[in-house]
Amino acid sequence: MGRVIAVANQKGGVGKTTTAINLAASFAAAEVNTLLIDCDPQSNATSGLGFPKDPDRVSSYHLLMGAASAEEALLTTELEQLWLIPAHKNLIGANIELVDAEGREYRMRDALAPLRDRFQFIVIDCPPALDLLTLNSLVAADAVLIPMQGEYFALEGVSELLDTIERIRAALNPELGIEGVVLTMFDERTNLAQQVMAELKNYFGDKLCRTTVPRNIRLAEAPSHGKAALVYDPRSKGAESYIRLAKEIIERQPGQLSAVSSQLSEETVTTEGGGEPAAVEEIAAAADEMDKTA
Repeated sequence: MGRVIAVANQKGGVGKTTTAINLAASFAAAEVNTLLIDCDPQSNATSGLGFPKDPDRVSSYHLLMGAASAEEALLTTELEQLWLIPAHKNLIGANIELVDAEGREYRMRDALAPLRDRFQFIVIDCPPALDLLTLNSLVAADAVLIPMQGEYFALEGVSELLDTIERIRAALNPELGIEGVVLTMFDERTNLAQQVMAELKNYFGDKLCRTTVPRNIRLAEAPSHGKAALVYDPRSKGAESYIRLAKEIIERQPGQLSAVSSQLSEETVTTEGGGEPAAVEEIAAAADEMDKTA
């Protein structure tokens, strides 16, 4: 059964959508069947993979309202093993429409149940709020991945999210865990970033991901081209960091995924002579080939 990871933080601007897109793309590049679900009314994960706004398209809104199945909402992407369930601005209304609905917290979980055997990873991009959309995502999830900036306000915000996670564990989803905390837009040269990392290490221990995601112009440019960073520029530091993050998360999973982790470990080691990581070279070659045939 696939693992459902909700990428959540109620603080905006911490790189949730960038993390959701590029983590899912990195899983897919490792030849793991992956589904990305956009559960944010802003629909940035949808546009970030090259899909324009379309009010007639089946979206995550229809899943939550019970108007369509998850199978009907699936879209293929340019990465062979990555699928998308898009979002729409109607999701804003779902917060109101679901208030009196029966089983409102379980709508996403029930909608995804038929797909969990088909995908090894399901990544949910949550909105920057602790609302019914985020609640549905967390109830459906096995674990939460928390992107954070290396800044003081980020430390304050994460305490509220952790409190919400504890409440959900107590009442709705006792199996909900923390996949990890990943530092995004990280500048290791600053004392503040190092201090925040030390604080998070003391609090979260090994749940703090070894991989950090640096500020990177290619990560910022990629969504405007409707591409994941590893397709837009696979040799960029941003793309490489998300490949390492995917490897780190895969390593933590039991069972069949351990073989994928070993394969990914071999592919991403630096080649002799200090060259590019092999996996990045393969993705770059594939991207070049796509450019030629486009």
